[in-house]
Amino acid sequence: MKRFYKNVAAVQRDGGHQIELDGKVVRTPLRKILAVPSSALGQAIADEWASQKETIKPHSMPMMQLAATALDRIAEERASVASQIAAYAGSDLVCYRADQPVDLTVRQNETWQPLIDWAKSRYGTGLVVTTGITAVAQPDEALAAFADAVNAHDDFTMAALSTVTALTGSLVISLALSEGHLNGEQAFEAAVLDETFQIERWGLDYEAEDRRISINGEIMAAERFLQLYRAG
Repeated sequence: MKRFYKNVAAVQRDGGHQIELDGKVVRTPLRKILAVPSSALGQAIADEWASQKETIKPHSMPMMQLAATALDRIAEERASVASQIAAYAGSDLVCYRADQPVDLTVRQNETWQPLIDWAKSRYGTGLVVTTGITAVAQPDEALAAFADAVNAHDDFTMAALSTVTALTGSLVISLALSEGHLNGEQAFEAAVLDETFQIERWGLDYEAEDRRISINGEIMAAERFLQLYRAG
């Protein structure tokens, strides 16, 4: 789509911060007014619109995309989305460890076990860790506690949580990022630990590298979204 506007403004109206293009309010794909509670986030979205050149590139506007996800998807399907996110606790990446080679098992334990320990301390219950790929059943009380943690997020923070959980395959990692226990780079490194090990051992696969760059970018965007939203 070609750029069709000249002026961009973030305006406070009706208790929220809206984006206007040449005086006309921006709407989500479901035609809702794009209004966010945070001035900082509203300005960041306005800056994304202002930075567009002759052609509008939606992929270059992650703050806009996450805000629209919160308003269109989370608000409309909150219970379903929350259930989908919480389900990752039943098969969380950080619960499945390799039994060989030793270098990989050591790295997994050094990186992932502290996250398991943090989650147990934070939510009062722990997840079972296993080796290999055979599924392990998680305690009902743990699954309930993680579901409560997911539901404690509002629509905007749940949008970021949903994105990071799906990208990493780990609710533990995404909650740690959401709650500030990990920063974006740490969350990324924990999520791609196995892949990083294989790259160090066998060399770089360019398709895999493109995927890593994409995942890193989305995680960093989610972290920034959370920071801007909470900045008020």
